Amino acid sequence: MRHGQLSDAPDVVVVGAGVVGAACAYYAGRSGLSVAVVDRGPVAGGTTGAGEGNLLVSDKEPGPELDLALLSTRLWRELAAELPPEIEYETKGGLVVASDEPGMTALRAFCAAQEKAGVRSDCLPADRLRDAEPHLAPGLAGGVLYPQDAQVQPALAAAHLLRAAGARLHLGAEVTAVLRGPGGAVRGVRTPQGDLLAPAVVNATGTWAGRLAALAGVTVPVLPRRGCVLVTEPLPRVVRRKVYAADYVADVASGSAALQTSAVVEGTPAGPVLIGASRERIGFDRTLSVEVLRRLAAQAAALFPVLAGVRVMRTYQGFRPYLPDHLPAIGPDPRLPGLLHACGHEGAGIGLAPATGRLIAAALTGAPGPLDARPFRPERFADGAGEG
Repeated sequence: MRHGQLSDAPDVVVVGAGVVGAACAYYAGRSGLSVAVVDRGPVAGGTTGAGEGNLLVSDKEPGPELDLALLSTRLWRELAAELPPEIEYETKGGLVVASDEPGMTALRAFCAAQEKAGVRSDCLPADRLRDAEPHLAPGLAGGVLYPQDAQVQPALAAAHLLRAAGARLHLGAEVTAVLRGPGGAVRGVRTPQGDLLAPAVVNATGTWAGRLAALAGVTVPVLPRRGCVLVTEPLPRVVRRKVYAADYVADVASGSAALQTSAVVEGTPAGPVLIGASRERIGFDRTLSVEVLRRLAAQAAALFPVLAGVRVMRTYQGFRPYLPDHLPAIGPDPRLPGLLHACGHEGAGIGLAPATGRLIAAALTGAPGPLDARPFRPERFADGAGEG
């Protein structure tokens, strides 16, 4: 079968039009590279479109992911000044609450370690919690306020990043092969609509990143971790920030495949309250779970009793791209010259997208990176290292 060429050959093809792929395209374009973005569906048609838009430092322990998050926090502020206000960037801060004194003690120790890494926080005793969130349930032991936490509307953020990137978009075009040149290096991708030729290909396909890697003949063991969000009817701003129970941090760090739920509640500029969060590894099963919905609703009402009588208008599910060591794969793949990965961010991809894009752009141009990328090297799973 003869395959035509889709367009003039760009410098790089980014596969994936979610927020991570969009950020890679944006920073590559800003570095002077010509970029094409290809996706089998629409912009933000995967995990990005099912996300809440959280830009968090509060849920990350000191280490490489927190370093990435702190860099992204600064970059999102820069992007918010450049991109249209429709991305709904909001620096509302986050509040983590503890239900009892042992939980509060653990939370204080956690935030003390974070502060040494550059996270700003403010410990609130029980009698100050309602100054921050007037509708919180009584009886909580205290909490920690994180002013660096923020939020965007993820699908609109991805769309505006792509527009600002000046990238050529090829939507509804599934990649069926990663093309190689005579020397074995990458030379582009094949789609049913034609070939896109380029000396570099970025794998930013989210939960499908393992499959694209396999097309290229390498292994990146990304698995889907399903999550569900409830969306209430529009309300006055009864929840000012992102508010979550301290056990959410443990759920994020857990490698368990079993169902886990913890109360995560946040208001939005448009009025609806978003309620999460659930995590379970059950493949790409989209069957609606009534148990998950009931648990999320009950936990949210326990945290904010005012929500007990509020109507849930809809629910949506998404799949977070999970890697065994909870760190994303970012950068060139030494097993295949010309292939780069930007995947495996699990539930933090929206928040970590700008720093990921900066790292990818640096790798593409040979410029110094903004931070040490070695913890994110894509080949770290080849010998079993990094699994756990």
